[in-house]
Amino acid sequence: MRFSASVLEKSGTYIKDINKVLIMRKVLIVVVLFTVSLIVHGQSAYIPPEKPKLVIGIIVEQLRYDQLEKLRDVFSDGGIKKMINEGTYFRNASYDYLLTQAAPGFATISTGTDPSYHGMTSDSWYHPLSDQVIYCVQDPKVSPVGGSFETGLFSPANLLSSTFADELEMATCGNAKVYSVGMKEMSSIITGGHSADGAYWYDNRTGTWMSSTYYGKSLPEWLMDFNASMYPESYLGKVWAPYMEISNYPGCQIDSSKYERGFNSQTWFPYDLKSLSTTGRLMNEKRDYGLLRETPFADDFTTDLALRLIENEMMGQDDVTDFLAITYSATDYIGHRFGPSSVESADAIIRLDQNISRLIDLVNNKLGKKNVLIYLVAAHGISEIPAVLESNRIPSGYYKLNQSLQLLRSYLNAIYGQGDWVKGFYDNQVFLNRTLIEDADISLEEIQRKIARFLVQFSGISNAVPCSTFEMNTFDDGLLMKMNHSFSPQRSGDIMITLNPGWVEKTDNVANHNSPYEYDSHVPLIWYGWTASKATVSRKVNIKDIAVTLSELCKVPMPNAANGDPLIELFR
Repeated sequence: MRFSASVLEKSGTYIKDINKVLIMRKVLIVVVLFTVSLIVHGQSAYIPPEKPKLVIGIIVEQLRYDQLEKLRDVFSDGGIKKMINEGTYFRNASYDYLLTQAAPGFATISTGTDPSYHGMTSDSWYHPLSDQVIYCVQDPKVSPVGGSFETGLFSPANLLSSTFADELEMATCGNAKVYSVGMKEMSSIITGGHSADGAYWYDNRTGTWMSSTYYGKSLPEWLMDFNASMYPESYLGKVWAPYMEISNYPGCQIDSSKYERGFNSQTWFPYDLKSLSTTGRLMNEKRDYGLLRETPFADDFTTDLALRLIENEMMGQDDVTDFLAITYSATDYIGHRFGPSSVESADAIIRLDQNISRLIDLVNNKLGKKNVLIYLVAAHGISEIPAVLESNRIPSGYYKLNQSLQLLRSYLNAIYGQGDWVKGFYDNQVFLNRTLIEDADISLEEIQRKIARFLVQFSGISNAVPCSTFEMNTFDDGLLMKMNHSFSPQRSGDIMITLNPGWVEKTDNVANHNSPYEYDSHVPLIWYGWTASKATVSRKVNIKDIAVTLSELCKVPMPNAANGDPLIELFR
């Protein structure tokens, strides 16, 4: 059968039209499938907002990295374990200076720089002109607010550089809300910075939270109502018993260890806090509210305040990023009394985990995880009890300061004649009487070198370095670099010493911290929420990277002395 040319032409056009339709259908199907895949993928993908509504810094005053790892399996699902499982966990974070005390730790976290720049070289330092030991946050120009006189003369006046919180306040023209809370005044003052709207700390005499006139003339009404409830009465009426069966605490010494200091020589559970806080007091005397600091219930009380503050100050309720610093100090007091391997220390950390769970629950429910950025870090670690190390045939010991000072003074009197050559020994530093040395026409560098050579002969001392070494040199690595990072010409002593690993200065505490070694400098660092994706990071990072990272993430200027590096894992 034959078809005309016109018929064939129409047929060909028809077939082409059908092919076009089929192609268009295929394209449409691909587009639909691609769109569906995007929607499904978008439901599981985490796209954070441009900036967080609230940044919360959780600072544990004393917590070693290995302590957290040891207890990780017995943590609840909603606290530290949740932060690790859902956040960015830096396993190799540490401080890079010699004097690993609380004040340098708080300031390094807050300012993003070393003690040599932020000025908090130690918790206290000797001031030669006034012949006084200066506490890091003391300020006689302010007055107490809401508490007793002696515990209110404090401000951040001695902190020499700005903090992330300060830069956040300035970048938002004061619209950001910035608060800090902690049982110790130094913790709340240093972590809050110079521009905080409020910093609150605990008063041992009254059992209430207080502040100073640096922050305002009176406490907010909600805090006065909170203080009126007198929660310490309830907490100190409790018995501190183990949170779980003692046999379930991993890697701990026996509960009644002879190496611990304990409370009134008691080193085993349970502890009757009602009895301990009233023993030795007259009938009309108040209980010892200071005891609360040395129990895990201090962390409960701190969390109570933090949750109340978030609610009443409406933290994270607008488009301006707010900042809250929360310091937990119970682990520090308990670690000093019982050591890091005690059941008591483990119990305090497990209870701390419960408090972090409470905090996360509140902010997630109120603001949503994607609107909150939380970081957890410790201000320092702690040594093992030397007697525990010795029982395992590991070299250790207690450095006896008084004996060393007596020998040093005798040595200097023999060389230079009778005189008060040494003003004191504070925080692994010898402070000399520079006025006497100058009047005697003695070279300061000479006497520093002689003392350094003399001190290294003592048992327990690893290094003794004249501070003139750091005035004329810089160091890029090793112990001298760490000592240099702790050195300030205005606040450091004339000779800095380092004890051998495992050695601590002999005090009432069975364990301590103030060395550059792993057990004092290596601490946990975890980020959770907002931009923190699930990741474990093994590379070495510095704690001073925290403030720099916060500034980059929140798009505000870095603290003015910051020299850390952004944690790039939080920017992906």
